[in-house]
Amino acid sequence: QDRLRSNLHDASCDRWTLLRSTIVLHYTLACVLLTPCCAGQNQVTGPSQTILVTAGDDVVLPCYLGPTVDASGKTVEWTKQDLEPRFVLVWRDGAELQNQKNPDYKGRTSLLIDKLTYGDVSLKVSRVRISDRGKYRCFTPSLGKESTVELVVGAVSFITINLKKNNTVSGAVELDCESKGWYPEPEVLWLDSEGNLLSAGPTETLRAPDDLYTVSSRLTVEKRHGNSFTCRVQQTRINQTRLTHIQLSGTKKRLFTFTLGFKVKVLRCCFL
Repeated sequence: QDRLRSNLHDASCDRWTLLRSTIVLHYTLACVLLTPCCAGQNQVTGPSQTILVTAGDDVVLPCYLGPTVDASGKTVEWTKQDLEPRFVLVWRDGAELQNQKNPDYKGRTSLLIDKLTYGDVSLKVSRVRISDRGKYRCFTPSLGKESTVELVVGAVSFITINLKKNNTVSGAVELDCESKGWYPEPEVLWLDSEGNLLSAGPTETLRAPDDLYTVSSRLTVEKRHGNSFTCRVQQTRINQTRLTHIQLSGTKKRLFTFTLGFKVKVLRCCFL
């Protein structure tokens, strides 16, 4: 009987030891899993995708401290790749250091002052230029963390169609479509009244010193092609399209123009 009682006691102790070990193991695993989360509280986060903007507009390049912390007293550095001097904005001790800023960005970059206390250190770029395109880096030295965002700048313009030649014998007509002031380089397409692509001559492209493109294309049409034509200039990377329509009647022409275009600004951010 004493031996039985001893065996029961030993079994009970073994079960308690196993239970205690299991609890300790679960606690240890929980600590290990939670530690990275806690250690990463002060990461600088921002979008990994591209931001699109039209030249002349204002744009905000997002950058956040997460979870929300007061950034007004921290040092924040915004730099641009392949730029010298490289700083487009430096914020330190509650003020912007104007003497650190690249001259090309004087009066055009700023932080959203009223949002600093919420951990928002996004950069506002005003009156965007073609030369502003590129990769930007948001860096907070005290945290040792950074985020980058690429800015794609586009420029669009209207289209003109001119009647270059009108052969009264054959009925052939030569149309010239031209558009000035695009970036990046667009493509030119001709369509008939049913939206079918027409074969035209090679597109002529000129690039100005300000990096803006002028494109032109000529199309020779005959009576069998109909009397209604559309010139479409498009740039798929910046999601911009312009259309101009011309309708011919005998030796005269009637010209109607309209534009279609849209731009996409993706301002999505996921905390890491």
